[in-house]
Amino acid sequence: MSLALFRTHPDSLVCHQRAHADASMRWFPWINLVWSVWLFMTPFYTGGRYAGWLWPTLGSYAVFLLLFQRFHYGRQRLAVALAIAALGFALLPWNPGSQSYIIYACAFFPFCMGTRASLLSIGALVAAFALAWHASDIPMVYMVSAVIAGGAVGLFNIGMRQKMRTDAQLRLSHEEVRRLAALAERERIGRDLHDLLGHTLSLVALKSELASRLVGHDPSAARKEMEDVSGVAREALAQVRRAVSGMRATGLAAELASARLLLESDGVRFRYELEEVALSPEQETVLALAVREAVTNIQRHARAADASVSLRNLDRKVSLQIEDDGRGGAIVPGNGLCGMRERIESLGGLLRVDAVAGQGTRVEVTLPLPAGE
Repeated sequence: MSLALFRTHPDSLVCHQRAHADASMRWFPWINLVWSVWLFMTPFYTGGRYAGWLWPTLGSYAVFLLLFQRFHYGRQRLAVALAIAALGFALLPWNPGSQSYIIYACAFFPFCMGTRASLLSIGALVAAFALAWHASDIPMVYMVSAVIAGGAVGLFNIGMRQKMRTDAQLRLSHEEVRRLAALAERERIGRDLHDLLGHTLSLVALKSELASRLVGHDPSAARKEMEDVSGVAREALAQVRRAVSGMRATGLAAELASARLLLESDGVRFRYELEEVALSPEQETVLALAVREAVTNIQRHARAADASVSLRNLDRKVSLQIEDDGRGGAIVPGNGLCGMRERIESLGGLLRVDAVAGQGTRVEVTLPLPAGE
Protein backbone atom coordinates (compact mmCIF):
# COMPACT_ATOMS: atom_id res chain seq x y z
CA MET A 1 0.00 0.00 0.00
CA SER A 2 2.77 2.45 0.94
CA LEU A 3 4.74 1.62 -2.22
CA ALA A 4 1.67 2.26 -4.37
CA LEU A 5 1.22 5.62 -2.68
CA PHE A 6 4.64 6.83 -3.84
CA ARG A 7 4.54 5.28 -7.32
CA THR A 8 4.66 7.73 -10.23
CA HIS A 9 1.41 7.72 -12.19
CA PRO A 10 1.79 7.70 -16.01
CA ASP A 11 -0.54 10.71 -16.23
CA SER A 12 1.28 12.69 -13.53
CA LEU A 13 2.65 16.19 -13.96
CA VAL A 14 6.24 14.91 -13.66
CA CYS A 15 5.75 12.38 -16.48
CA HIS A 16 4.34 15.09 -18.76
CA GLN A 17 7.25 17.41 -17.99
CA ARG A 18 9.89 14.70 -18.45
CA ALA A 19 8.46 13.87 -21.87
CA HIS A 20 9.23 17.41 -23.07
CA ALA A 21 12.30 18.46 -21.06
CA ASP A 22 15.83 17.21 -20.51
CA ALA A 23 16.94 15.08 -17.59
CA SER A 24 18.15 18.09 -15.59
CA MET A 25 14.50 18.99 -14.90
CA ARG A 26 13.82 15.85 -12.85
CA TRP A 27 14.63 17.61 -9.54
CA PHE A 28 12.96 20.91 -10.44
CA PRO A 29 9.70 20.30 -8.48
CA TRP A 30 11.61 19.71 -5.26
CA ILE A 31 13.68 22.86 -5.73
CA ASN A 32 10.41 24.80 -5.44
CA LEU A 33 10.20 23.69 -1.81
CA VAL A 34 12.72 26.40 -0.97
CA TRP A 35 9.85 28.90 -0.79
CA SER A 36 8.32 26.98 2.12
CA VAL A 37 11.08 28.41 4.33
CA TRP A 38 8.79 31.41 5.01
CA LEU A 39 6.49 29.07 6.88
CA PHE A 40 9.15 28.82 9.58
CA MET A 41 10.61 32.32 9.34
CA THR A 42 7.43 34.41 9.57
CA PRO A 43 6.68 33.68 13.29
CA PHE A 44 10.01 35.24 14.26
CA TYR A 45 8.80 38.58 12.89
CA THR A 46 5.64 38.66 15.02
CA GLY A 47 7.32 39.65 18.29
CA GLY A 48 6.55 36.37 20.09
CA ARG A 49 2.81 36.65 19.49
CA TYR A 50 2.64 33.02 18.32
CA ALA A 51 4.62 31.19 21.00
CA GLY A 52 3.13 27.76 20.29
CA TRP A 53 3.57 27.83 16.50
CA LEU A 54 6.30 25.19 16.11
CA TRP A 55 4.53 21.85 16.66
CA PRO A 56 1.37 22.67 14.67
CA THR A 57 3.63 23.93 11.87
CA LEU A 58 5.78 20.80 11.85
CA GLY A 59 2.69 18.58 11.79
CA SER A 60 1.14 20.54 8.92
CA TYR A 61 4.44 20.53 7.05
CA ALA A 62 4.65 16.73 7.14
CA VAL A 63 1.19 16.58 5.58
CA PHE A 64 2.20 19.25 3.06
CA LEU A 65 5.24 17.26 1.91
CA LEU A 66 3.06 14.23 1.27
CA LEU A 67 0.55 16.34 -0.68
CA PHE A 68 3.37 18.03 -2.60
CA GLN A 69 4.71 14.65 -3.66
CA ARG A 70 1.25 13.49 -4.72
CA PHE A 71 0.61 16.63 -6.73
CA HIS A 72 3.68 16.06 -8.89
CA TYR A 73 3.70 12.26 -9.04
CA GLY A 74 0.01 11.40 -8.71
CA ARG A 75 -3.11 11.99 -10.75
CA GLN A 76 -5.71 13.83 -8.60
CA ARG A 77 -4.01 17.22 -8.74
CA LEU A 78 -7.04 19.42 -8.05
CA ALA A 79 -7.95 17.54 -4.85
CA VAL A 80 -4.35 17.85 -3.67
CA ALA A 81 -4.23 21.61 -4.41
CA LEU A 82 -7.45 22.14 -2.45
CA ALA A 83 -6.06 20.09 0.45
CA ILE A 84 -2.94 22.31 0.54
CA ALA A 85 -5.20 25.40 0.59
CA ALA A 86 -7.13 23.85 3.50
CA LEU A 87 -3.83 23.45 5.37
CA GLY A 88 -3.31 27.20 5.03
CA PHE A 89 -6.67 27.96 6.67
CA ALA A 90 -6.15 25.33 9.40
CA LEU A 91 -2.70 26.61 10.42
CA LEU A 92 -3.58 30.31 10.30
CA PRO A 93 -4.52 30.68 14.02
CA TRP A 94 -1.08 29.32 15.06
CA ASN A 95 1.20 30.69 12.35
CA PRO A 96 0.69 33.64 9.95
CA GLY A 97 3.30 31.98 7.69
CA SER A 98 0.50 29.65 6.60
CA GLN A 99 0.21 32.08 3.68
CA SER A 100 2.91 29.86 2.09
CA TYR A 101 0.34 27.07 1.68
CA ILE A 102 -2.07 29.48 0.00
CA ILE A 103 0.63 30.63 -2.42
CA TYR A 104 1.49 27.02 -3.28
CA ALA A 105 -2.20 26.28 -3.92
CA CYS A 106 -2.48 29.33 -6.20
CA ALA A 107 0.63 28.14 -8.06
CA PHE A 108 -0.86 24.65 -8.51
CA PHE A 109 -4.34 25.62 -9.76
CA PRO A 110 -3.22 26.35 -13.37
CA PHE A 111 -1.98 22.75 -13.66
CA CYS A 112 -5.35 21.36 -12.57
CA MET A 113 -7.89 23.26 -14.72
CA GLY A 114 -8.36 25.66 -17.62
CA THR A 115 -7.36 29.31 -17.72
CA ARG A 116 -10.73 30.81 -16.77
CA ALA A 117 -11.32 28.32 -13.97
CA SER A 118 -7.79 28.94 -12.67
CA LEU A 119 -8.35 32.70 -12.55
CA LEU A 120 -11.64 32.28 -10.68
CA SER A 121 -10.15 29.76 -8.25
CA ILE A 122 -7.12 31.92 -7.48
CA GLY A 123 -9.30 34.99 -6.96
CA ALA A 124 -11.72 33.10 -4.71
CA LEU A 125 -8.92 31.55 -2.65
CA VAL A 126 -7.02 34.78 -1.95
CA ALA A 127 -10.30 36.58 -1.17
CA ALA A 128 -11.38 33.86 1.28
CA PHE A 129 -7.94 33.86 2.89
CA ALA A 130 -8.01 37.65 3.22
CA LEU A 131 -11.36 37.41 5.03
CA ALA A 132 -10.06 34.68 7.34
CA TRP A 133 -6.97 36.76 8.00
CA HIS A 134 -9.05 39.82 8.86
CA ALA A 135 -11.17 37.75 11.21
CA SER A 136 -8.03 36.49 12.98
CA ASP A 137 -6.87 40.07 13.64
CA ILE A 138 -3.43 39.46 12.10
CA PRO A 139 -1.29 42.42 10.88
CA MET A 140 -2.30 43.58 7.43
CA VAL A 141 1.20 43.31 5.95
CA TYR A 142 1.09 39.50 6.00
CA MET A 143 -2.31 39.37 4.34
CA VAL A 144 -1.27 41.79 1.60
CA SER A 145 1.89 39.81 0.84
CA ALA A 146 -0.11 36.59 0.61
CA VAL A 147 -2.66 38.10 -1.79
CA ILE A 148 -0.04 39.73 -4.01
CA ALA A 149 2.33 36.77 -4.07
CA GLY A 150 -0.48 34.22 -4.57
CA GLY A 151 -2.02 36.19 -7.41
CA ALA A 152 1.31 36.87 -9.10
CA VAL A 153 2.52 33.27 -8.91
CA GLY A 154 -0.84 31.98 -10.10
CA LEU A 155 -0.89 34.33 -13.11
CA PHE A 156 2.71 33.43 -13.98
CA ASN A 157 1.89 29.72 -13.95
CA ILE A 158 -1.21 30.30 -16.07
CA GLY A 159 1.04 31.85 -18.70
CA MET A 160 3.58 29.06 -18.37
CA ARG A 161 0.85 26.41 -18.70
CA GLN A 162 -0.45 28.06 -21.87
CA LYS A 163 3.08 28.08 -23.29
CA MET A 164 3.43 24.38 -22.49
CA ARG A 165 0.20 23.65 -24.36
CA THR A 166 1.35 25.73 -27.34
CA ASP A 167 4.72 23.97 -27.40
CA ALA A 168 2.98 20.59 -27.31
CA GLN A 169 0.80 21.57 -30.27
CA LEU A 170 3.85 22.77 -32.20
CA ARG A 171 5.65 19.51 -31.48
CA LEU A 172 2.66 17.60 -32.82
CA SER A 173 2.66 19.80 -35.93
CA HIS A 174 6.39 19.23 -36.32
CA GLU A 175 5.92 15.45 -36.17
CA GLU A 176 2.95 15.62 -38.54
CA VAL A 177 4.99 17.50 -41.15
CA ARG A 178 7.65 14.79 -41.00
CA ARG A 179 5.06 12.03 -41.19
CA LEU A 180 3.27 13.55 -44.19
CA ALA A 181 6.55 14.19 -45.99
CA ALA A 182 7.62 10.59 -45.43
CA LEU A 183 4.21 9.34 -46.60
CA ALA A 184 4.36 11.44 -49.79
CA GLU A 185 7.86 10.15 -50.51
CA ARG A 186 6.81 6.53 -50.00
CA GLU A 187 3.87 7.02 -52.36
CA ARG A 188 6.18 8.53 -55.00
CA ILE A 189 8.63 5.64 -54.66
CA GLY A 190 5.74 3.19 -54.86
CA ARG A 191 4.58 4.72 -58.15
CA ASP A 192 8.12 4.67 -59.51
CA LEU A 193 8.58 1.02 -58.57
CA HIS A 194 5.24 0.11 -60.13
CA ASP A 195 6.14 1.81 -63.42
CA LEU A 196 9.66 0.41 -63.42
CA LEU A 197 8.82 -3.19 -62.57
CA GLY A 198 5.72 -3.24 -64.77
CA HIS A 199 7.76 -2.32 -67.86
CA THR A 200 10.73 -4.54 -66.96
CA LEU A 201 8.72 -7.65 -66.14
CA SER A 202 6.71 -7.26 -69.32
CA LEU A 203 9.95 -7.13 -71.31
CA VAL A 204 11.37 -10.14 -69.44
CA ALA A 205 8.19 -12.14 -70.10
CA LEU A 206 8.21 -11.22 -73.80
CA LYS A 207 11.87 -12.11 -74.36
CA SER A 208 11.59 -15.33 -72.33
CA GLU A 209 8.63 -16.45 -74.43
CA LEU A 210 10.51 -15.61 -77.62
CA ALA A 211 13.58 -17.53 -76.46
CA SER A 212 11.48 -20.60 -75.68
CA ARG A 213 10.13 -20.54 -79.25
CA LEU A 214 13.60 -20.14 -80.80
CA VAL A 215 15.47 -22.69 -78.72
CA GLY A 216 14.39 -25.62 -80.94
CA HIS A 217 15.39 -24.33 -84.39
CA ASP A 218 17.66 -21.32 -83.68
CA PRO A 219 19.66 -21.88 -80.46
CA SER A 220 21.97 -18.89 -81.06
CA ALA A 221 19.03 -16.49 -81.35
CA ALA A 222 17.47 -18.03 -78.23
CA ARG A 223 20.78 -17.56 -76.39
CA LYS A 224 20.85 -13.94 -77.49
CA GLU A 225 17.34 -13.35 -76.14
CA MET A 226 18.26 -14.93 -72.79
CA GLU A 227 21.34 -12.69 -72.58
CA ASP A 228 19.03 -9.73 -73.15
CA VAL A 229 16.78 -11.00 -70.34
CA SER A 230 19.80 -11.20 -68.03
CA GLY A 231 20.86 -7.64 -68.92
CA VAL A 232 17.35 -6.28 -68.40
CA ALA A 233 17.12 -8.01 -65.01
CA ARG A 234 20.45 -6.56 -63.84
CA GLU A 235 19.46 -3.07 -64.94
CA ALA A 236 16.11 -3.43 -63.18
CA LEU A 237 17.87 -4.53 -60.00
CA ALA A 238 20.12 -1.46 -60.13
CA GLN A 239 17.12 0.84 -60.63
CA VAL A 240 15.26 -0.78 -57.75
CA ARG A 241 18.26 -0.25 -55.49
CA ARG A 242 18.39 3.43 -56.49
CA ALA A 243 14.67 3.76 -55.81
CA VAL A 244 15.02 2.14 -52.38
CA SER A 245 17.89 4.51 -51.58
CA GLY A 246 15.55 7.36 -52.49
CA MET A 247 12.95 5.92 -50.14
CA ARG A 248 15.41 6.23 -47.27
CA ALA A 249 16.32 9.78 -48.29
CA THR A 250 15.28 12.76 -46.21
CA GLY A 251 13.55 15.52 -48.17
CA LEU A 252 15.13 18.96 -47.94
CA ALA A 253 11.77 20.75 -48.20
CA ALA A 254 10.29 18.67 -45.38
CA GLU A 255 13.36 19.31 -43.21
CA LEU A 256 13.06 23.07 -43.76
CA ALA A 257 9.39 23.00 -42.78
CA SER A 258 10.30 21.11 -39.61
CA ALA A 259 13.11 23.59 -38.92
CA ARG A 260 10.67 26.50 -39.15
CA LEU A 261 8.33 24.88 -36.63
CA LEU A 262 11.17 24.02 -34.25
CA LEU A 263 12.82 27.46 -34.26
CA GLU A 264 9.70 29.63 -34.31
CA SER A 265 8.25 27.64 -31.39
CA ASP A 266 11.41 28.72 -29.51
CA GLY A 267 11.04 32.39 -30.51
CA VAL A 268 13.65 32.37 -33.30
CA ARG A 269 12.67 34.05 -36.59
CA PHE A 270 13.47 31.73 -39.50
CA ARG A 271 13.60 32.26 -43.24
CA TYR A 272 14.95 30.27 -46.16
CA GLU A 273 15.60 30.79 -49.87
CA LEU A 274 16.12 27.92 -52.33
CA GLU A 275 17.23 28.09 -55.94
CA GLU A 276 16.22 25.40 -58.42
CA VAL A 277 19.01 22.83 -58.23
CA ALA A 278 18.97 19.26 -59.59
CA LEU A 279 20.22 17.05 -56.74
CA SER A 280 20.69 13.32 -56.53
CA PRO A 281 18.80 11.54 -53.71
CA GLU A 282 22.09 11.05 -51.83
CA GLN A 283 22.95 14.75 -52.06
CA GLU A 284 19.49 15.85 -50.96
CA THR A 285 19.70 13.52 -47.97
CA VAL A 286 23.10 14.87 -46.94
CA LEU A 287 21.92 18.49 -47.23
CA ALA A 288 18.71 17.75 -45.32
CA LEU A 289 20.66 16.09 -42.50
CA ALA A 290 23.05 19.06 -42.42
CA VAL A 291 20.06 21.40 -42.01
CA ARG A 292 18.68 19.21 -39.24
CA GLU A 293 21.96 19.14 -37.30
CA ALA A 294 22.61 22.88 -37.70
CA VAL A 295 19.06 23.88 -36.75
CA THR A 296 19.13 21.60 -33.70
CA ASN A 297 22.35 23.28 -32.55
CA ILE A 298 20.79 26.72 -33.08
CA GLN A 299 17.75 25.78 -31.01
CA ARG A 300 19.79 24.23 -28.18
CA HIS A 301 22.90 26.39 -27.92
CA ALA A 302 22.93 29.56 -30.05
CA ARG A 303 20.43 31.77 -28.16
CA ALA A 304 19.72 33.40 -31.51
CA ALA A 305 16.93 35.76 -32.56
CA ASP A 306 17.23 35.15 -36.33
CA ALA A 307 18.30 32.21 -38.48
CA SER A 308 18.33 31.61 -42.22
CA VAL A 309 19.02 28.89 -44.79
CA SER A 310 19.93 29.48 -48.43
CA LEU A 311 20.64 27.09 -51.31
CA ARG A 312 22.63 28.39 -54.31
CA ASN A 313 23.72 26.97 -57.66
CA LEU A 314 27.36 28.03 -58.10
CA ASP A 315 28.99 26.93 -61.38
CA ARG A 316 28.84 23.12 -61.21
CA LYS A 317 28.49 23.21 -57.44
CA VAL A 318 25.68 23.65 -54.95
CA SER A 319 26.15 25.72 -51.80
CA LEU A 320 23.99 25.41 -48.67
CA GLN A 321 24.40 28.07 -45.98
CA ILE A 322 22.86 28.05 -42.50
CA GLU A 323 23.37 31.23 -40.48
CA ASP A 324 22.27 32.58 -37.10
CA ASP A 325 22.92 35.70 -35.04
CA GLY A 326 23.49 33.84 -31.78
CA ARG A 327 26.37 33.87 -29.35
CA GLY A 328 28.85 32.11 -31.67
CA GLY A 329 32.23 31.36 -30.13
CA ALA A 330 34.48 28.31 -30.30
CA ILE A 331 32.86 25.23 -31.81
CA VAL A 332 33.68 21.92 -30.10
CA PRO A 333 33.22 19.15 -32.71
CA GLY A 334 30.79 16.52 -31.45
CA ASN A 335 29.32 13.38 -32.95
CA GLY A 336 26.75 15.37 -34.93
CA LEU A 337 29.28 17.72 -36.55
CA CYS A 338 31.76 14.93 -37.25
CA GLY A 339 29.05 12.77 -38.78
CA MET A 340 27.92 15.70 -40.94
CA ARG A 341 31.48 16.26 -42.18
CA GLU A 342 31.96 12.57 -43.02
CA ARG A 343 28.72 12.40 -45.02
CA ILE A 344 29.59 15.55 -46.96
CA GLU A 345 33.16 14.51 -47.74
CA SER A 346 31.99 11.06 -48.87
CA LEU A 347 30.21 12.86 -51.75
CA GLY A 348 33.26 14.97 -52.59
CA GLY A 349 31.96 18.01 -50.75
CA LEU A 350 33.32 20.46 -48.20
CA LEU A 351 32.01 21.63 -44.82
CA ARG A 352 33.00 24.99 -43.37
CA VAL A 353 31.93 26.38 -39.99
CA ASP A 354 32.62 30.01 -39.03
CA ALA A 355 31.70 31.10 -35.52
CA VAL A 356 32.62 34.51 -34.07
CA ALA A 357 31.84 35.20 -30.43
CA GLY A 358 28.86 37.52 -30.19
CA GLN A 359 28.28 37.56 -33.96
CA GLY A 360 26.70 34.18 -34.61
CA THR A 361 27.60 31.07 -36.58
CA ARG A 362 27.70 30.32 -40.31
CA VAL A 363 27.71 26.76 -41.64
CA GLU A 364 28.42 26.27 -45.35
CA VAL A 365 28.13 22.97 -47.23
CA THR A 366 29.47 22.75 -50.79
CA LEU A 367 28.77 19.74 -53.01
CA PRO A 368 29.65 19.07 -56.66
CA LEU A 369 26.58 18.75 -58.87
CA PRO A 370 25.93 15.42 -60.60
CA ALA A 371 27.53 15.05 -64.03
CA GLY A 372 25.27 16.16 -66.87
CA GLU A 373 23.14 18.49 -64.75
